[in-house]
Amino acid sequence: MPIIPLLSHDSIEFPDPDSADERGILAVGGDLSTKRLLEAYRQGIFPWFSRRSPIMWWSPNPRCVLFPEDLKIARSMRPYLNQPKFGFSIDRQFAAVIHKCGTVRRGTWITPDMEAAYCQLHALGYAHSIEVWEEEELVGGLYGIALGKCFFGESMFSLRSNASKFGFIRLVQRLSAKGYWLIDCQQETDHLLSLGADAIPRKDFLEILRRNESEETEVGKWEV
Repeated sequence: MPIIPLLSHDSIEFPDPDSADERGILAVGGDLSTKRLLEAYRQGIFPWFSRRSPIMWWSPNPRCVLFPEDLKIARSMRPYLNQPKFGFSIDRQFAAVIHKCGTVRRGTWITPDMEAAYCQLHALGYAHSIEVWEEEELVGGLYGIALGKCFFGESMFSLRSNASKFGFIRLVQRLSAKGYWLIDCQQETDHLLSLGADAIPRKDFLEILRRNESEETEVGKWEV
């Protein structure tokens, strides 16, 4: 089995994303500093680890993504979009969304350190949350990182049937209107595939990210 590189705390450099092992693991160690996280996402790398393990950095092959033009809206979702069953907001309750993602979905990998790191990215205008409301109750949501014309989705939660789907659809519609190229979904799930996501070769994903480096990032608090 190949030896997994250990990251230094003194440098934010990562190994070539194409060098990840067959599981998608690229490296371990380092920290969750803002600079390191932004550098990771620029290269299509994301952290994912349990509370008792070191920080693990991933670059899976293939990569699950959704191109906004491929969004699929099932007939069963149309009543939710056409009627005021759910409310929708952006960047209103980031801390609450990431916390619920880590508790409602048994997301033990969203540690307190992870929450703090992404809340810092939110304060700097790079991380964004989508909130779904039923009257005054937060019943669904998701969060991720925006760089250039790419949005890197991290996690979502739902306390009501179809709440997370509703939030995801509203996010994709907003990103499409702003000219975003893709939403990184990281790994395939039936939930995401039903919404139009698909798996593409890592080399194709990384090529999109190389082109994305010259695109301006929409930094700051987003509006609906």
